Amino acid sequence: MGNLFGRKRRSRVTEQDRAVLQLKQQRDKLRQYQKRLSLGLERERALARQLLRDGKKEKAMLLLKKKRYQEQLLDKTENQISNLERMVQDIEFTQIEMKVIEGLKIGNECLNKMHQVLVAGALERGLPGAAGPSHTWILALPFRLCP
Repeated sequence: MGNLFGRKRRSRVTEQDRAVLQLKQQRDKLRQYQKRLSLGLERERALARQLLRDGKKEKAMLLLKKKRYQEQLLDKTENQISNLERMVQDIEFTQIEMKVIEGLKIGNECLNKMHQVLVAGALERGLPGAAGPSHTWILALPFRLCP
């Protein structure tokens, strides 16, 4: 009942995080499928050998055709897994790029504020070379301009 009147908390999970999670879950499911196919292929190879020993060549050939089809499925599954992994990496890299760009924006704003304060301070003090900062009076300026 405490949640009834309380503030709703914003989830820190973003849409990109959900997308990455779904892609990773899909990748894991494909790997499980791939494992099942591999185990089935091994069993069918052994069965085909046994059929050949028993003289049932037609059934062995049918199993080998089925094996070839399943190997093609394995190749397709491997391609899908690599595509999913590439997508996950792209999304994660894009998130990192966004954070870097945001940091650069904040840094640029800080530098602009500092420049304005330094130029204004130099003009107020009438220091020589007011166009550029002087090392003697920079230490006296407040540096709480940036977040």
